[in-house]
Order: sequence, then C-alpha cells, then structure tokens
Amino acid sequence: MSDNNVVIRFSDVSFGHGHTRPILKEASFSVRRGAKVTLMGQNGAGKSTIFKLIAKTLVSDSGGVHVAEGCAIALARQVIARGDMELSVREFFEKAFPRKIYDIEPKIDEVLEVVHLHAPHARKIKSFSGGQQARLLLAFALIQNPDILLLDEPTNNLDKEALARLTKYLVWYEKTVLVISHDADFLNAFTEGVLYLDVFTKKVQQFVGNYFDVRETITAEMEKERRANARAEKIIQEKKDKANFFAHKGGKMRVLAKRMRDLAEELEEGKVEARKEDTAIRHFHVPVQKDIGGEILGISSLSVMKGHASVEKEVNISLHKNERLLLSGPNGVGKTTLLESIVSGRAKGARVARGVHVGYYRQDFSNLDFESTVYDALQKVMKVTDEGVLRSVAAGFLLTKDLIGSKIGALSEGQKGLVAFAELVLMAPGLLILDEPTNHINFRHIPVIAKALDGYEGAMILVSHIPEFVSQIRIDETLDLGR
Repeated sequence: MSDNNVVIRFSDVSFGHGHTRPILKEASFSVRRGAKVTLMGQNGAGKSTIFKLIAKTLVSDSGGVHVAEGCAIALARQVIARGDMELSVREFFEKAFPRKIYDIEPKIDEVLEVVHLHAPHARKIKSFSGGQQARLLLAFALIQNPDILLLDEPTNNLDKEALARLTKYLVWYEKTVLVISHDADFLNAFTEGVLYLDVFTKKVQQFVGNYFDVRETITAEMEKERRANARAEKIIQEKKDKANFFAHKGGKMRVLAKRMRDLAEELEEGKVEARKEDTAIRHFHVPVQKDIGGEILGISSLSVMKGHASVEKEVNISLHKNERLLLSGPNGVGKTTLLESIVSGRAKGARVARGVHVGYYRQDFSNLDFESTVYDALQKVMKVTDEGVLRSVAAGFLLTKDLIGSKIGALSEGQKGLVAFAELVLMAPGLLILDEPTNHINFRHIPVIAKALDGYEGAMILVSHIPEFVSQIRIDETLDLGR
C-alpha cells in the first residue's frame, strides 16, 4: 500500500494508563483513504483509546500515530458528556466547530434529517431520550463533514428507522470511516475490513473482508489455539509427572528432573500466548426474590410523546411471576421515561407490589455510582455479605482482580454493562427492568445474557431494538407505545 493512499498509520505504538494498565504494545496497522473499517475487540480492550489516539485527544507513550496532512477528524462518542446536558441543540452543535459558524441553522436541520430527528434548536440536550441523544452524537460528527469519521457504538439505542438511515448514509459516504460496533448486520452492510485489538497481546491484527467472514476467521483461529493449548497442557502434565518421578530417584536423575521442569515451563509460557481474551462471560442465573406472588406490577395508564406533547393513554397491563413484557416504540416516545417513573415510584398509573425488589438495568448507567469501586458497588447490593460469592460472580462477568478495585467511572461502557448485570445477579430482584441491555456489549456475551434472561422466573419488562436478541427470550405481551 503506497503512503499516498494511507490516511492513518500506527507504527509500533505503545500506550497505557500507567504501568499497571497497558492498552497497546508496539501495535502497527494502516488504513487506506476512503476505507470503511470495523474495529473489534473485547469490552475494555482499548478500542475507544485507539480512536482517541487518532483524534489526538491522547498521545502515545512511544511509536508513531500518523494521520495524513490536512485531514479533518470527527469522533462520535458513545455518550454525551454530562457537562453538555444543559446546552441547547444550537449550543451543542456550535461546539463541533473551532470558530463561529453564522449559517449553522440550516446545517443543523440538514444533519438532523440524516439521523431522522426533528428538534427545536432551543431545546435542552437533557430533555432528549437515550435514543435521541445517540442520534445527536452522530449528527455532531456528521455536521463536520470530516475526512475521517470515527463512530463509537453508533447504533446503540437507535430504532429501526434511524438505523436504516444511518446505514444508507454510510454506504454512500465517500470518505474514511472507522466503526466500533457489535451490530453484525449493520457492520456487514458497509465495512470492508477489520482491525482486531487483542486484549492479551495488546497488538492489532488487520483483516480484509466483510464482517461475518472476518468473525468466522477469528473464531476459527481461537478454536485452533484452544486445541493447541489443550495439547500443550497434556504434555506439560506429562513433563511434570516425569520430573516428580526422576526427582525421587536422586543422583543424576535430579538433573533430568530439572530438565523436565524447564521443558514444562517453556510449554507453559507458549500456552498462555494463545488468544484467550474473547471468551464469553460465564453462563449465569439471575435469582428471583423469594416469597413473592400475585400481581407484581400493574399499569393502568401511561404517558406517550406525540410530537412534543405528552398524551395520557389507558392500558391494562398486569405482570405476575414469570411473565414478560416487551416495551417497544420509536426513540423519544417515552419508553425510558416510563421505566424510570416505575422504578422511582412516580408513575401515576403504575404500581409495584409492596416489598418487591426492582432490578433496573439503565441504558446510560446513570444509576451506577461512578466514584465507587466495582467491589463496593457489588457489595452494596448483596443481601448477605459473602466475599467469595461476590468475587465469583464478578469473575464470571470478566471483572477480575485487576478490575474489581477500579472506579466504575474508569471502566469502558461495556464493562459498566457487565457490572450492572453482576449487580442484578447479587440482588435477586422480583421485578427485572432492562432498558437496552445489549448496548456496548461484546457480541460473544449476548447469547449468554439472552439465555439468562429467558430463564429468569420473576416479572420482567424489556426494551430492546435488537430483534435477534429479543427472539431468544420468551415474551408474553408486547406494548407498542408508538401505536
């Protein structure tokens, strides 16, 4: 690939958050001008960090990050910064430009049309739903018309119409696009290669081909490495057994025993080099609260958004143990507002039975204490203090000893989601409310999560725009707020 055709090049780039959290180790890859590429890797591997290095908001510890001269870069983040929530729509988009843009109103309207969102320019950002905020983040990047477009989980919270519009836009977009996403169908529609960040080696592998083909290639490589590890483990054990046997013989046999131990150590070192980071979370079970019966949740009326006005609607929803409700409808219709009002007890037309514990997976994780450590957060929701159980549950969600002492705010969005699921397991709720629980989650974890939710025996309300995920969970009733 000629340098003239390369728009991004990483040359032996290393980066880490201190000595204890390395992200990249001498990683090298290149992206050609006009390419549309997926960036893959486990939750917390450092995919967003690569975007920040490209956008120059972070600086590498060593090596070179080269971006073609004169290229404008725009990064669509996963979540809107808390400090931007009080801004108006106009003020939010003005921040996309380094200097004042006098004709910004038509530009705002044009880009909002692309993401299928109609909003007064004076409206506050905090008044938008999670799905609408996702569209605003996309529009913030698109309005800049960049040479390099970096999209970090752009499909989170998007309904079917918005997703179709974004996909069409990216298919026709003629400039360079790098995308982090776990939506396989979305990625396969327009990307033509994959950069794979290995969380173990801290290096980046480069693949050419559509997303499905590359995913199969990576899965096959992992299976090959798993088999090689299994063979190595068998030989290691044989060497250790021989070493123990010869050691007891004494004399010159001890030299042979040492040689056997050295061989076992060499094989052990080779074994751990095999790819292991993309192992899915362990299968888990969300226990149901004991001693609950009768109606757990009843909803007789609710508010939906029609245009910019709230309209009261009468409904007749009654959830008992082992009954599930799918709450559907377009972004901004009021799904999250309804869920939050149920959890807080402010819903006029909804009642949760006395004594029922509510487990709430909130799409923006704002019910998590970002200043708390993972350990403290999990300990707080446990009914009985048992450190062994806590650590075992955490490890099942890949919240290992190097993460359990970290502050939740320092985790990736995907890791925050895993903390939220670990909390649900430890609290044993009677009513489970899940608002877009697949957002930010590695595709390998999703079938495990679906199986756990399908096996949950309490009452459940689910909001999800991912049909493939919903199809794996038994649904008893659907309430479409858009109808």
